[in-house]
Amino acid sequence: MTSQREAWVAELIELAGRDDRVLVLDGDLGTSTKASDFAAIHPGQFLQMGIAEQNLVGIAAGMASLGAVPWVATFGVFLTQRALDQVRMLVAQTGANVKFAGHYTGLLNGGSGKTHQDIEDLAILRAMPGMTVIVPADGAETRAAVRWAAEHTGPVYLRLARDSEKEVDTGGVLQPDHLVELRHGKDVTVISTGVQTARTVAALDLLADRGVSARHLHAAFLKPLSERTVVDAVGEATEVVTVEEHSVRGGLGGLVAEAIASTGRPIRVTRVGLADTWSESAPNDFLLDRYGLSPERVAERIQAAVGSPLGAAT
Repeated sequence: MTSQREAWVAELIELAGRDDRVLVLDGDLGTSTKASDFAAIHPGQFLQMGIAEQNLVGIAAGMASLGAVPWVATFGVFLTQRALDQVRMLVAQTGANVKFAGHYTGLLNGGSGKTHQDIEDLAILRAMPGMTVIVPADGAETRAAVRWAAEHTGPVYLRLARDSEKEVDTGGVLQPDHLVELRHGKDVTVISTGVQTARTVAALDLLADRGVSARHLHAAFLKPLSERTVVDAVGEATEVVTVEEHSVRGGLGGLVAEAIASTGRPIRVTRVGLADTWSESAPNDFLLDRYGLSPERVAERIQAAVGSPLGAAT
């Protein structure tokens, strides 16, 4: 399996070989993000900016104004927390052609703990006008996302995880405002995003063995993802479960709940993710189990939703 950071840099190395406008600006995390691999092959298109994320974003915006296509590479938490003012004012509000690679997002960041675990980034950037938000499932979809972002004019946030998950067959097509159907089913509709999609696939395999028939949709784009697209994809379902390695507030779960609320139909939405709580430092398997994101815990939440009558608490 190829990790998302490995896939990200491999695709960028190829793009930069064909287009000298492609630059990588690193926040002194090159060995972690794999930006150092890019620097080794394209030293003239790599800029080491140090631990100065606000300045990093500002310089990227300036370079974009001169026709460059800069990729800002750092941990997601530093983009959405430390440099948020610059992201908002210099990039999003101006429509600058800056691409953000937010690495080490979610829970699994190598044990750094809650100071570095970014579980709010999707809520923050989904609410920001002009920002495209892509949350790929695996390495292959990451490479497709890099290609898409390179062709798109405007700000893009690419959410990348540190560690590998199993590959997911998403059909090889990355399309904005679109949900990919991974599994047919009738008892419940499950919508997942990012690397949590692979764990959700495993959870639904467990449920299939228990006789639960689930329909599974994957969202690579959280923005744009229109209410109409979500409503059409949900169809006549009465039970919907969203799954994300992110807070249940403002991310995929919030997006789906907002869309379904507009229909006026009696559809229950169960949001699986981190509750209104800070996370902690621990091994990956422990964190996924503790916060209900391992395949086993996801399967339990989905089965509970299917087994409860509409209107009952889950």
